[in-house]
Amino acid sequence: MGGRATQEERAEAYRRRLLDGLAATIRAKGFRDASVADVVREARTSRSTFYEQFADLSEAYIALMKQENRRIVAATAAAVDPDAEWRVQVEQAVTAWSDAGLREPALVRSWIRELGGLGEAGRDLQRELLESFVELVHVLMDTPQARAAGITVPPRPMLVVLLGGLRELLATSYEDGVPSEVVAATATRATIALLDPGVDPGVDAGTEAGP
Repeated sequence: MGGRATQEERAEAYRRRLLDGLAATIRAKGFRDASVADVVREARTSRSTFYEQFADLSEAYIALMKQENRRIVAATAAAVDPDAEWRVQVEQAVTAWSDAGLREPALVRSWIRELGGLGEAGRDLQRELLESFVELVHVLMDTPQARAAGITVPPRPMLVVLLGGLRELLATSYEDGVPSEVVAATATRATIALLDPGVDPGVDAGTEAGP
């Protein structure tokens, strides 16, 4: 039994190394131009080890995107003070989300720009990742502070619009070199405007993220 646990731990360590190797490859050249040879070179392991863990590069990519999504969701949830005023909670969540995304901008950009290229598997994963954020918004906005202010969680189609827009904002801001604090401010304002229709959604001149 002990030997089996050691073997499982070794396999998990190789899996982490390979995912780290894939992440490094995506940072260098994107997923479209990545190869198994690139990944195993970055991971300092062998092709046989790669294929012991993954059927192909697409399967490894999906595993990496799921891992990245869990990281961003966890960072966003952990940043929110449940006792804060609801607008402050929104600012905390959105700032943590944008900071977590821009910490690994190449991976987020790949998720937004390249994941759809995997066909049905990519679309299924996009929906899965979207649902995880929809669920997160429900958890974060279903609070006494929000209810006391008359704020309710928007219907799912509105959340799809919000989250899709925020993802595109993150990608274009990275591509255009927009500072993270500007991204967070723009995203916070847009989110509050969607949740509270009485808020002016305009962006101050000189602070708008993106083109």
